[in-house]
Amino acid sequence: MSTSTELDGASAAPAAADPLLDKPSYKGYVVAVLVLGYIFNVVDRGALGIMVEPIKRDLQISDTAMGLLTGFAFAVFYSFMGVPIARLADRWSRVNVLALAIALWSVATALCGAAYNYLTLFLARSATGVGEAGGSPPSHSLISDYFPISQRATALAVYAMAVPIGTSIGSLASGWGNVYFGWRWTFVMVGLPGLLVALLVKLTVKEPPRGYSDGTGASRQKNAPPFFDVFRFLLTRRSFMHMSLAAALHSVVWYAGSNWNAAFFIRSHEMNTGIAGNYLAIFALIGAIGSFTGGFLADRISTRKDDKRWYMWVPGLACVMMVPFQFASYLSPNLAVVVPSFSIMVVLASMFFGPSFAVAQSVATVRMRAVSTSVLLFIQTIIGLSIGPFLVGLFSDLLGPTAGDDSLRYALVIVGLANVWAAGHYFLGSRTYRQDLAETAKLNAALAR
Repeated sequence: MSTSTELDGASAAPAAADPLLDKPSYKGYVVAVLVLGYIFNVVDRGALGIMVEPIKRDLQISDTAMGLLTGFAFAVFYSFMGVPIARLADRWSRVNVLALAIALWSVATALCGAAYNYLTLFLARSATGVGEAGGSPPSHSLISDYFPISQRATALAVYAMAVPIGTSIGSLASGWGNVYFGWRWTFVMVGLPGLLVALLVKLTVKEPPRGYSDGTGASRQKNAPPFFDVFRFLLTRRSFMHMSLAAALHSVVWYAGSNWNAAFFIRSHEMNTGIAGNYLAIFALIGAIGSFTGGFLADRISTRKDDKRWYMWVPGLACVMMVPFQFASYLSPNLAVVVPSFSIMVVLASMFFGPSFAVAQSVATVRMRAVSTSVLLFIQTIIGLSIGPFLVGLFSDLLGPTAGDDSLRYALVIVGLANVWAAGHYFLGSRTYRQDLAETAKLNAALAR
């Protein structure tokens, strides 16, 4: 258990000498616990999307209001609280920050089940966003200190697999939980077990010294530049800004689907939440193929062609190719068409992750890389999650008088056209990417002298 509370981020002396920190089996255990925490993060975040229809019916909420609830209420607090919580994790015990964050989002998720009107549900959802903002920053930092750079990417890739796993588990648990127990008790059942995970983190994960896996001198290096200095630097990198806007616009489509797909299958294909959850669980696992494929193709083609612009072109092409499959997935009345089309759509939708984060890391100097990622996540979340679900709800309400239950499928298609706009920014960003890489390489060389 970590007991360090020093603001300089250094761990107590016993932790530095603890032999467990170097044992592969314990390192594997730490990653497993962090993955477990991230799984609960994803499960609790996605529970609301699965239960849109019963909540909407019981609380008499419009699609527009549900769009604000599933997106805006979470995104604003998740985005804006992410930076100060990440800074707290850099100055205090990361284990403590993570344990408190898991406890907060778990209790907040359970409290969603106690909501008696729209406002109380909005407040509980907002609190969930505050808690979940403290999940990944300390987890990434802990993994980086447990694993040397030669093993770090693999460890972080294992951690990221919690997203498809958590989405699948959440779809099944929330879908069938609503069928048998109702949406209120489902929130309680998926939320409260997270308290046990918070306790597990607090009692069994040790706080390593800062820079432990990079050698004893790493923790004595100069501090990274202030956040706003890094932000101003990134504003001068046109490739970064175009890529961030592209990822954000694609996330408008991504979050629109993740929050409304269950309602779509319920309304347009007459499923209950359990059956819809089954389909979405399978699609989530299929989407993991796209996450790997996007990064693999960008790495392989850019190396073979000796042209780094493929890190922009791969996600840009995926966005364009996704559009016809969106039309087939949402407009076809036949599940025999919808299921294979949906499967291809989610693979293409997931291909932007790896290349986009690779661009964020490459255009920043070595002392700016963590903040570069946080800036990308901020832009992506505040635009994608705030706007995507809301627009679908708004368009669905506007089309409702003429389209009836089909209004939701048309709204998803309309919002899906943002992928064309996203692709445009990926292609525009590719124009200056090689120049930005060369300038960053010169700065890194100068800083190393």
